[in-house]
Amino acid sequence: MSSSLWRFSFLSNLTVLRSYHSQPHSFHNVDDVVSFFNRLLQMHHTPPIFEFGKILTSLVKTKHYSTAISLSRQMEITGITPSLVTLNILINCHCYLGQTTSAFSVFANILKRGYHPDTFTFTTLIKGLCLHGNVHRALQFHDVVLAQGFRLNQVSYGTLINGLCKMGETSAALELLRRIQGRGIKPNVVMYNTIIDSQCKDKLVSHACNLYSEIIVKGISPDVFTYNALIYGFCIVGQLKQAIRLLDEMMKKNIDPNVYTFSILVDALCKEGNVREAKSVLAMMMKLVNEVNKAQDVFNAMARRGVTPNVRSYNIMINGLCKIKMVDEALNLLAEMDCKKIIPNTVTYSSLIDGLCKTGRASHAWELLEEMHVKGQPANIFTYNSLLDALCKSHHVDKAIALIKKIKDQGIQPDVLTYTILIDGLCKEGRLKDAQEVFLDLVIKGYHLTVYTYTVMINGLCKEGLFDEALALLSKMENEGCTPNAITFETIIHSLFENGENDKAEKLLREMIDRGLLEKL
Repeated sequence: MSSSLWRFSFLSNLTVLRSYHSQPHSFHNVDDVVSFFNRLLQMHHTPPIFEFGKILTSLVKTKHYSTAISLSRQMEITGITPSLVTLNILINCHCYLGQTTSAFSVFANILKRGYHPDTFTFTTLIKGLCLHGNVHRALQFHDVVLAQGFRLNQVSYGTLINGLCKMGETSAALELLRRIQGRGIKPNVVMYNTIIDSQCKDKLVSHACNLYSEIIVKGISPDVFTYNALIYGFCIVGQLKQAIRLLDEMMKKNIDPNVYTFSILVDALCKEGNVREAKSVLAMMMKLVNEVNKAQDVFNAMARRGVTPNVRSYNIMINGLCKIKMVDEALNLLAEMDCKKIIPNTVTYSSLIDGLCKTGRASHAWELLEEMHVKGQPANIFTYNSLLDALCKSHHVDKAIALIKKIKDQGIQPDVLTYTILIDGLCKEGRLKDAQEVFLDLVIKGYHLTVYTYTVMINGLCKEGLFDEALALLSKMENEGCTPNAITFETIIHSLFENGENDKAEKLLREMIDRGLLEKL
């Protein structure tokens, strides 16, 4: 392949695909995805079918099933042969839309093309039938599949069991569970959970406990969903002590409860007027930072019931809200803490300062830092790293350097992230020599440099056209035991191509492909 074609492949195919796979946020709506799809169709070198499959999959994940079907048809019109994967995606779309007849037509197309349907094909069809209440037809199809010599897996049977339970046919689901064991299919925790949950909702808690004992005997590890189902069962039959015992058992087994676990217990305890126990449950909500919206529902519900949250509870909510850029809502909680005479601590302020900086509200963040000092809450390196990042991004690198000196004078030790932020800021301001001095100082002082630190420095060298130095640093990071990632390689390759260093770029691109990093872009 010629250098110009390599250049085309990288700057066209790779950059376009990376814009979708690495930066999905740049596609604001389904129209953007469709536009991108059409760009791929019009490219001189049509990307492989799996790239189109990724786009169809993303549409399915966002529930744009009709659009995915339309694009699949467009692919075939253009002359792109569908693969088993894209046909399976098409079946999935039809099933979610309740178009089971169309789904089975696609299945017929799979057979006509000589493809061998896999368990995903069969499971998707079974799931489609179950989703729309045709569980008995799904069971009939299951029998036909087995009669034709095909095999199903745990997911297939889990889907059937779930369908039966949703129809209220828990006994039939249990019977199916027993039957598959004789067919060499090992029941898993998901199948058991589905039946246990159904039994508990029917208040058949003793039956559910028997199944729980069975999975323990069989060496199947129960998970959070197993415990949630049983805890709910005990709560609705008024056996709260048993429910709390299960919560303790979960913790001892290092199984983290989730929002639903706490919701069940909080509701049951509050109904009984056991406020003290409910407060203990609330304190455990520290595990729930990544489920902010649901956690907020529980948080608000408890407040309405008169259960007073403490500073840790507020920190959970504030940190979670800031992570999803709901900073105004987080600030409202800070004001609420003040009204309730709950004193915010360093964690509270650091979360808010980070959230404000990341949403372009650095001036407000500095005000909060001052408030921290006034209220006697010490800032830590996490607090200052957020402010340093904001300073560097707003081209105030000298102020960032002054801040680092100030925090060192306060006895706070900067970490590798502190200096990486500074190096990045210096490089972007064209102060490469200053950045190199900081980088060298880190090496001399024995800091454990991260892939992010190396990549930032390599990017700075590339911006100044110092490609040999950048390549030397790439080798050095590997010698130091720090493995470069896709972004590290892409940074150098893109700069090399842009500056006509095609031979070096091609060599590095091939190395990137050999390492299996190209797909990760």
